[in-house]
Amino acid sequence: MSHRANRPANRPANRPANRPVRIGARAAAALVLVTLIGIAAFGWPLLADRQSGLAHSQDAPWLFAALLPLLVGVVVATIADQGMDAKAVAMLGVLAAVGAALRPLGAGTAGLEPMFFLMVLSGRVLGPGFGFVLGSVTMFASALLTGGVGPWMPFQMLALGWFALGAGLLPGPERIRGRAELAMLAAYGFAGSFAYGTIMNLQGWVLLQGMGQGVSFQPGDPVAANLARFLAYCLATSLGWDLGRAVLTVVLILTLGGTLLKALRRATRKAAFDAPASFDSGQEVARDTR
Repeated sequence: MSHRANRPANRPANRPANRPVRIGARAAAALVLVTLIGIAAFGWPLLADRQSGLAHSQDAPWLFAALLPLLVGVVVATIADQGMDAKAVAMLGVLAAVGAALRPLGAGTAGLEPMFFLMVLSGRVLGPGFGFVLGSVTMFASALLTGGVGPWMPFQMLALGWFALGAGLLPGPERIRGRAELAMLAAYGFAGSFAYGTIMNLQGWVLLQGMGQGVSFQPGDPVAANLARFLAYCLATSLGWDLGRAVLTVVLILTLGGTLLKALRRATRKAAFDAPASFDSGQEVARDTR
């Protein structure tokens, strides 16, 4: 019997050992559109005048109404580009459920949120497009699970989606493995945890008034002056929470990251995302068995 008959029919011989979920042109366009809407939603108060009537609690429903169709659009575009099949969708559901279950374990305790390390590792193995959708869906599911639904939820979905997407854009997935890879992921998790907290601070900071001229948002003031106040606000209010999230993410990546990376890569390899199906004809099988 030839070796061809022993090879799984749905995996070409020249296919890599594992491959992230591919992101095509349409999915990339949807991601860019979601990102632009998110940047505008987070940052527009800095450019508004004093008579604008700032309130993210008013614009959040509109953002949510725009985000959900676009998020679905990312998934549909990825499927249409043959980057996400039924197995990838199933893995998305499993990882989102695990991430949503992890969040309540540390939420409300010094900023400890263990789901962040899972987002880093999943984005690394499965790619930026999958990572963005996973981060957004996980935050949505965890908000429903913990009762954390509010005007802040669409902003959290965007921020966590960006966090997981960034892990998928890290360099060298084929070359950097072992301790070097874990060190890189830990460094990203540390910096990304602070970035997530800072972005979410921007969403809530514009709503808070009366905290003093040194830290309060002043509509209509120059952007540089407001950013200086924002930095002072972050240092005074959320540095400890962001540090707790960052340290926990680093510890979990360094202790559990190697094992989970192997498990995710093994699952990705067995799932053989986007591998074309091929079958030997009955004559070829009969000839191989002679």
